[in-house]
Amino acid sequence: MSLSVVRRVSERKPLSASLHPVIDRVYRNRNVSSIDELEVGLKALAHFNLLKGIDDATSLLSAAFKNQKKVTIVGDFDADGATSTAVCMLALRDMGLENIDYLVPNRFDFGYGLSEPLVELAAQQGTQVILTVDSGIACHAGVAKANQLGIEVVITDHHLPGDSLPNAAAIVNPNQPGCAFPSKSLAGVGVAFYLMLALRARLADDEWFNGQGITPPNLAALLDIVAVGTVADVVTLDSNNRILVHQGLQRIRSGHCREGIKALVEVANRQLKILNASDLGFVVAPRLNAAGRLDDMGLGIECLLCTDATTARIAAARLDELNHERKAIEQSMRQDAEKIVASFSLNEQIQKDALVIFQEDFHQGVIGIVAGRIKEQFALPTIAFARQDEETLKGSARSVNGFHIRDVLEEVSSRYPNLISKFGGHAMAAGLSLPSKHLSAFTEAFQAVARPYIAALPKKDSIYSDGELSDNDFDLLFAHELNQAGPFGQGFEAPRFDGIFDLVAQRLVGQKHLKFTIRLSSGREVDGIAFNIDSQVWPDNKVTKIQLVYQLDINVFRNQETVQLLAEHIFPYA
Repeated sequence: MSLSVVRRVSERKPLSASLHPVIDRVYRNRNVSSIDELEVGLKALAHFNLLKGIDDATSLLSAAFKNQKKVTIVGDFDADGATSTAVCMLALRDMGLENIDYLVPNRFDFGYGLSEPLVELAAQQGTQVILTVDSGIACHAGVAKANQLGIEVVITDHHLPGDSLPNAAAIVNPNQPGCAFPSKSLAGVGVAFYLMLALRARLADDEWFNGQGITPPNLAALLDIVAVGTVADVVTLDSNNRILVHQGLQRIRSGHCREGIKALVEVANRQLKILNASDLGFVVAPRLNAAGRLDDMGLGIECLLCTDATTARIAAARLDELNHERKAIEQSMRQDAEKIVASFSLNEQIQKDALVIFQEDFHQGVIGIVAGRIKEQFALPTIAFARQDEETLKGSARSVNGFHIRDVLEEVSSRYPNLISKFGGHAMAAGLSLPSKHLSAFTEAFQAVARPYIAALPKKDSIYSDGELSDNDFDLLFAHELNQAGPFGQGFEAPRFDGIFDLVAQRLVGQKHLKFTIRLSSGREVDGIAFNIDSQVWPDNKVTKIQLVYQLDINVFRNQETVQLLAEHIFPYA
């Protein structure tokens, strides 16, 4: 058996003689047409004054400073929400706001966003201004309740708005109608960071602020947190987001980052100096997310806020424990989900339909991960539902490239009114709720709307590759150069290569990972690893030649660095 590997061939001319030819090829394969598009300096960031509503938001927050009003940040219970909350807490404190706190809705008690009960809780705590981060654009009722109670609301969000906007005092969202900001892919933490930049500039020009003797903070120091949230939310890494992530990664790699981030990297046994964007997504973010999924996201936020290493390590250790618990729950749920999927008419329908899965004992904190795993397995958009209460189901959707899941849900809501109670999200991920009695009708409606979009997607049996590497490219210096060529991520995928190699050694490690060694044509041997392989297939000592699609990686063991292949796909080759 072999893979159908499609090697990308760009018609564009080489970008620069100063680039390694392979890296030049990788960039051109990602539609980079000019070396200028690779600029990662902060001066190349789009300006905050292009964000609609930014003046209204900074005016209101400036007044809060002068009157020392009680400001409460209301976040979301995922890594984007946690990092957004941390960025605002740290920036506002450093700018001199003393009366500040945050509230994160516990997903099991309040649900998503600025709900009416959460507003009432904020009011009881003396809140005069609510600043939402990574949420709020769909929270009409919550904003109305705040207005009723005399609380001013500033919304910062990046999710796509509905037909109407909440009646907030200010809204900052690059995706709201009439906003000229060029990057529509900012994560919630990116929007929050931009608001803090704009507020700092406003206060720096204010005579009152200058009279307080406060030195405006260097907000670039928060870019490590911005990078984590941006990668965690799987937003497209357009040129603006690549700058934010690159700058944050540089701070992390040099050790100039929050103690909480250091501790989360440490507890995962990773090395700061070679950390890349995918590590933020697969190492740091899941541990932050575990708090919101199983417990209280306040633990993740406090990990980011703490200033001493000991406290950070204690918080990171607890988050790591929660992540292990999350993995165990997820594994059980995934097995159940796979059984449900296996009960479908797989030979025909699995090739055509988006997937909808539900089981009574699914944990609502983990359905997003399960939806993501099933989506990856079948390369189809997937929604996993859990029971929120006796009458309501909560769903988490994950999508594939080319299938805008939030827009599809909006079409379902428009064509089949009253099936969905509420929904929100973006291209690759969304959330929704609906009456449990509507599940069957929703499934049929969702699949009916989805079919033409799925039919137009590229066939899933092809794997795209940036081509082969020469033997000389299996080199530590080049691996470091490739690592520095990012950041890579959603919409700007990490380089992957392919080749056929002699397999000289293979063994199972950790029950489900294959450690292997291949031989290059030069005779040199290189180690590799394939995670989460099928243990019924591997290891297989009869196989002496393999076809690989892989990433070139750096392995660190006892402070020694070696080149390592991260196998994305591995097949016997005959």
